[in-house]
Amino acid sequence: MSYFVWNTSPTLIGFGPIEIRWYGLFFALAFLLGQGYMGWRLRKDGGKSWLSEVENFLDVLLLYIVLGTLLGARLAHCLIYEPDYYLLRPWEVLMVWRGGLASHGGVAGFLCSLLLFNRRKSIPFLPLLDRLAIPAAFGGTLVRLGNFFNSEIVGCPTDVPWAVVFLRVDTLARHPVQLYESMSYLCIATLLAVADCKGASEKPGRLTAVFLMSVFGARMIWELFKSEQTSWMGGFFLSMGQILSLPLVMIGFYLFFFRKS
Repeated sequence: MSYFVWNTSPTLIGFGPIEIRWYGLFFALAFLLGQGYMGWRLRKDGGKSWLSEVENFLDVLLLYIVLGTLLGARLAHCLIYEPDYYLLRPWEVLMVWRGGLASHGGVAGFLCSLLLFNRRKSIPFLPLLDRLAIPAAFGGTLVRLGNFFNSEIVGCPTDVPWAVVFLRVDTLARHPVQLYESMSYLCIATLLAVADCKGASEKPGRLTAVFLMSVFGARMIWELFKSEQTSWMGGFFLSMGQILSLPLVMIGFYLFFFRKS
């Protein structure tokens, strides 16, 4: 069987020592498109004083989110997925351009940055989080596309007709699990947008709950198709991605079914 062969360079454009990478492009687009959506959503949902406050400080909010997400994602990758390497070379933790960002750490950093913004501006936390759920899910779509272009977070070997050979990794046909995740997050973002149009954001925490249950529930499923990323956990019945996703699914379950308005 002839499989699709992927051997695209992770570098989009190079200027001597300076490179613009596909992953960086998708990562930046996730934040920029998210900011554009939030600006539109806040204007559409105007009339509440706290929404006007967020709109006035949208650039500040973006800065908080970018820094929090990057810091959390980088620290989580270094301490969870490659602790042996980075504990011996702690100065390399700051070398983000070498790659290595963990999505669960990015979520933790994202939430911490929102809490700091909330404390500074006295913005209701859950209603703001609800309005960020849609761009966050769409951002996951773009980030996983970046992983595909980087030929990283590859799937397990398979013989399905749509398998992909990532020549930058090896010559095995593998599940294009990055695309599975990307498409599922796009569907989730669409689902959240439809629910938002039907007034789901009027009940604080509802969109956040659906985001947590669906995004990290999907992540737990797609982990079954991924090659193991943490060698020190070899043989354990759950992957690190599943272990970190489970509490977030449970929090979403609680918010949806048990939290009182």
